[in-house]
Amino acid sequence: MKVKRREKAAILQSLQAGLVPKQGLHLIQVGRKREIEAILEDIERIGEGGASFRIAVGRFGSGKSFFLNLVRTVALKQGLLVAQADFTTERRLYARGGEARALYTELMRNLASQSQPDGGALENVCDQWISEANHRIKSEGGTDADVRAELGRNLRFLEGYVGGFEFAEVLRHFQKSHFENDDRGKSCAIRWLRAEYPTKTEAREDLGVRRIIDDETFYNSLSLMSAFARIAGYGGLLVICDEMVVLSHRLPSSRSRTANYEALLSILNDSIQGNAKGIGFLFAGTDECLEDRRRGLFSYEALRSRLAENRFASDDFIDLSGPVIRLAALAPEDLFVLLRNIALVHADGDPSKMAVPEEAITKVLRQANEELGAEYFRTPRDVVRSFIGLLNILDSNPGATWENVLDSGGVFIEADDSLSVEERVLKEGAVADDDDSDLATFRL
Repeated sequence: MKVKRREKAAILQSLQAGLVPKQGLHLIQVGRKREIEAILEDIERIGEGGASFRIAVGRFGSGKSFFLNLVRTVALKQGLLVAQADFTTERRLYARGGEARALYTELMRNLASQSQPDGGALENVCDQWISEANHRIKSEGGTDADVRAELGRNLRFLEGYVGGFEFAEVLRHFQKSHFENDDRGKSCAIRWLRAEYPTKTEAREDLGVRRIIDDETFYNSLSLMSAFARIAGYGGLLVICDEMVVLSHRLPSSRSRTANYEALLSILNDSIQGNAKGIGFLFAGTDECLEDRRRGLFSYEALRSRLAENRFASDDFIDLSGPVIRLAALAPEDLFVLLRNIALVHADGDPSKMAVPEEAITKVLRQANEELGAEYFRTPRDVVRSFIGLLNILDSNPGATWENVLDSGGVFIEADDSLSVEERVLKEGAVADDDDSDLATFRL
């Protein structure tokens, strides 16, 4: 296989930092065949005007972020638009201080298409919508008036959605600016579509609309964007959000958490009942984020009943039809293939130039098993980072051999598994819940 220099750098640097590369995932992908097949069915459903809702669950380092980026790549190849963002305390599903609007803004800034997979595709999508209609109609003998009439019919379809009138009006403004080569007018429209207008007054002055995208219209605006994606020639919209632990363990109060769970429940209900069209949601979190009866999604009874898994499912009998996808640990054989793929990428795709033989990979995994125990394949991130460290040592020291490096010890980066998820996030700065303490404390 041929490895581009840009892909090689992105893969190795990202993996060494414990991150997931956005480029070249196909070069190192292993396992997850059944999970991807289930997601492909979801993508087909979205393309047919349906909806999907999934939560990918796995422990720290189990490959959730890798799975999300792999799904992103697959969705783009299948003709969907993909909006991706991480939850933070400043970006969440429901809030009154601009946090939901901030999440929407981040999603739109990261909006990706097959031609712009790295994000920032919103303006290009709008331009392409107009250009393709213009080319199609004029190639059939139509006129500028016919083009504008066709675009007008598209926009009238959007007006049937909640908040669709203003959304369509902004797109009319973009359309007018496109034909007049008015860059400022296009910029104002894109700014509105990204929810970057802080006040209605400013939006009215620039665009003549009396509404902006804010916390209250977060979900309706995503529905409108999915409808516009289909009008623009795409299969629909896939929304991907990672770090659900923020919603479960980092919000400042139980009221905030409950409000976000209610917003999540509304999205789930619309998706499984057929009310949503042409849109899919894929969230990711840890096992404890889902199952913790005090703070997790299962603490909210309506979510627990809808997310409950098939009682007959087990390690031997897997059911991927429900909303929860549990990312099983990679088998040792999968981890071997993963490390070999990484070594191959490091060698620019030439097996004869690999810095380490397969025997070295076997020894790395054996040492990982001895030092990390069974956790070594449950959290492959630690082993991958250490393996890339080995490759870097061999690069920087031409006289060194892989046997000497491995025998010298100190290669593996051990994960701190002594803390629970809740303890981890509290250690990282979560705000304590004053509202839901199990016991009241007092001092004499």
